[in-house]
Amino acid sequence: MTRALISVSDKTGVVEFAKELVQAGIEIISTGGTRKALTEAEIPTLSIDEVTGFPEMMDGRVKTLHPKIHGGLLARRDLTSHLTAMKEQDIQPIDFVCVNLYPFKETIEKPAVTEAEAIENIDIGGPSMLRSAAKNFAFVTVVVDPKDYALVLAEIKSGQGTSLATRKQLAAKVFRHTAAYDALIADYLTKQTADSEPEKLTATYDLKQTLRYGENSHQTAAFYQNALPVPYSIASAQQLHGKALSYNNIKDADAALRIIREFAEPTVVALKHMNPCGIGSAPTISEAYQFAYEADPTSIFGGILVANREIDLATAEELHKLFLEIVIAPSFSKEAFEVLASKKNLRLLTLDFSEQTSNQPEVVAVLGGLLVQDQDIIEEIPTEWEVATDRQPTESELKALAFAWKAVKHVKSNAIVVANEHQTVGVGAGQMNRVGSVKLALEAAKGRMDGAVLASDAYFPMDDSVEYAAQHGIKAIIQPGGSIRDNDSIAMANKYGVAMVFTGVRHFRH
Repeated sequence: MTRALISVSDKTGVVEFAKELVQAGIEIISTGGTRKALTEAEIPTLSIDEVTGFPEMMDGRVKTLHPKIHGGLLARRDLTSHLTAMKEQDIQPIDFVCVNLYPFKETIEKPAVTEAEAIENIDIGGPSMLRSAAKNFAFVTVVVDPKDYALVLAEIKSGQGTSLATRKQLAAKVFRHTAAYDALIADYLTKQTADSEPEKLTATYDLKQTLRYGENSHQTAAFYQNALPVPYSIASAQQLHGKALSYNNIKDADAALRIIREFAEPTVVALKHMNPCGIGSAPTISEAYQFAYEADPTSIFGGILVANREIDLATAEELHKLFLEIVIAPSFSKEAFEVLASKKNLRLLTLDFSEQTSNQPEVVAVLGGLLVQDQDIIEEIPTEWEVATDRQPTESELKALAFAWKAVKHVKSNAIVVANEHQTVGVGAGQMNRVGSVKLALEAAKGRMDGAVLASDAYFPMDDSVEYAAQHGIKAIIQPGGSIRDNDSIAMANKYGVAMVFTGVRHFRH
């Protein structure tokens, strides 16, 4: 008699699957809640203890860890020694395994879960059976995903049994599944022990979207989401309209979301190629958009836009005039959505902005490895900044310096931002020398220098940047300080009557 072992937490489709197996002449072994569900559906089953001759014990912790189960799964049907051992020990082969695991992920996602609850939802017998069956895929068909029931049944009904190719494919899926399951457990316990640099880094992700291509059309790409989703992330955003997101869309949107969480007041961030081209803050989102647009009306073309308040009709009507790739906001008014959705390809996304903090580390791939670091979300207190120059910044300049400092930390280094207290007016990004970024930012700000200040993500290695900024209308500068030539920059600032603030914190963004 061909046998199948069925023991599932997710019972989606399992009754129908089991009925088809029985009709194909397959005897079913089952356990606990699964057996109860099958019995209620009048599907005949054998209990585990009928097979093992040993009762379930320890609140179900020990039931399937038995030679009559694992011998039936692991025995090679092409080896006489294995067949002899089965006969001597009265072990019958198990040819089909349908198992999915205790809901560990769903358990630890509960807000008030206790460690004891989490531990009890670590499955031991399930992964053991899956791994035994998957190892022996040459002879055993193993199913961990209800989506694969139809495939297995179709091959059984063909009269030829499941193919080796299918069994191997399903086995690979099992090992991915159990590896991901173990990774979640390892991550949970590692966090419980506060081990910040474990000797092994375990992480698991779920496929969210297959992408048309990567950064360029000849590169294949896919988008994976954390197995434990992060609420404030592009992966958790809901797309309401427009084409599917591209690889570059996703990277840009991620960068924009990092920027806008710096601002509590109504703010709009316009972004292009991972750098902000305009940031505006104001009492209303419509005004904030105008400030972001006016910051760089050329570069915003073909960019993406993120707002931290609902997009209203007035803002939507202005956005409609532009070519944009994406608009992200907490919500869109009905009228605003209708205006923007008239653009077939414009991607409209909503996201919950209520929970913007996350201690998830940043992971960056390099050839042969990964770099892992904390996010750059240090809390900074402006009252603790040091004024290094003779002249003190004015109250208005201090507001502008704080605004510029929030922006510059998200610009690719070497990073320079020129801003007033409610908008960026010039951005210099990614230059190989700092004075080059200063020149780019001030060139972009030309004609809009009223009340403008300058922020630098890292210290000035020489005083040339300070002098150039002063000569082009900058009256206040904010930077980390820490150069061996800080005194030269301070002296240059004093020469031109520029106020300069040291924060003591560097914000490189490579």
